[in-house]
Amino acid sequence: MTDQLKACPVDASVATDKTNRINARSRRTASKAVRREQLIEATIESISRYGISGTTMNTVTGFAGLSVGIVNFHFESKENLYQETLRFLGEEHRDLWKDDFEKAGDDLSSQLLAIVDSHFHPDLCSRNKLTVWFAFYGEAGYRQRYRALMQEIDAERWDILRNLCSKMIRQGDYSDLDVESLIKTLEVMFDGFWLNMLIYPNQFHPDDGKRQIRDFLALKLPKHFSSTRQHV
Repeated sequence: MTDQLKACPVDASVATDKTNRINARSRRTASKAVRREQLIEATIESISRYGISGTTMNTVTGFAGLSVGIVNFHFESKENLYQETLRFLGEEHRDLWKDDFEKAGDDLSSQLLAIVDSHFHPDLCSRNKLTVWFAFYGEAGYRQRYRALMQEIDAERWDILRNLCSKMIRQGDYSDLDVESLIKTLEVMFDGFWLNMLIYPNQFHPDDGKRQIRDFLALKLPKHFSSTRQHV
């Protein structure tokens, strides 16, 4: 009897159904924070596939494997879910650059490069997340909300960039260099490389962004940075 049971093949559909039920139970009993993150990750997946206009509560819950009622419980509305998804991406970005910045030590150049390189971290530069960033950029109905939320999150980075660049301008006696112009150009380059990586993934790589921003810094702050071309 035992041998017969052992030899009996397992129906793949039954095993899959059992796994799905176990996963569903795990999702139902997950903590509030875990469940919110599941829904946010599902929103990122949905927007990356269907855009903001094509994303619905059903597409989100389909990716998350959760009920519409759970979304309403945690976020109350799709608008709140979108806002928290954007906040999640902004805070992820902030946590990455702050962590790299704190590890860079006291050298000004290393600190600035830590912030630069954090923009090209694999966790940020995934195709799904880049798609979502630019979906919010491009959707007129969300642009004002995007600016308000991201200005709040980005303010700390701008202040640190301003402080770092001001110190280097004084150290290097770059008297003709305007700090606001410098950091605005850096921000434009970050966004520009992200857009090019999204549209032309085979032509633009995160390492290209790091290299070209280093070359820009070498032009503007030559006593603190050297061109990557000098190391080829």
